[in-house]
Amino acid sequence: MAETVINRNSTAVIILDYQVGSLGYFPEAISNGLLSRANQITAAARHKGIPVIFIRLQKADQTPDTEFHPQLVRKTEELVLTKKKSSPFSTTDLDARMKKRGIDTLVILGVYTGGCVLSTVKWAAEMDYQMFVISDCCAERDEEVQRVLMAKVLTHKTTVLNAYEFIELLAKN
Repeated sequence: MAETVINRNSTAVIILDYQVGSLGYFPEAISNGLLSRANQITAAARHKGIPVIFIRLQKADQTPDTEFHPQLVRKTEELVLTKKKSSPFSTTDLDARMKKRGIDTLVILGVYTGGCVLSTVKWAAEMDYQMFVISDCCAERDEEVQRVLMAKVLTHKTTVLNAYEFIELLAKN
């Protein structure tokens, strides 16, 4: 099997729905773990010059629950898009922005795996993006659903890695 290579000039990290309301459905230990690993991924990506894009779900008025979680480290210059449905491809100009930057590979982190992550992967696959899904930076309230999605469903369209594996891979490239 060929070694996986990450081209930092054509890769972007996409963080989906790391919001107060979404993360509030999980026990604090799980939310804190997700946030810690997401911050590690984004720090490693920034170090390599890979853009980090934050996507939030907001179907109606902005509320405290629609805000990004305060423990999520964001830089003011990083792109923030607001979507109205599960996939950012359906209600934002994410695809056009990626194409303009020459991005063909997405690194996906998100809350909920069966919602925004799965929907984003399906849309992105139809548009021929290469993808990595970071398994321990995604969450689902049902552990069995999470297991099946990571082990059997998402592996058909993406490379599924944990945060440590991805950071190690990034360090080699």
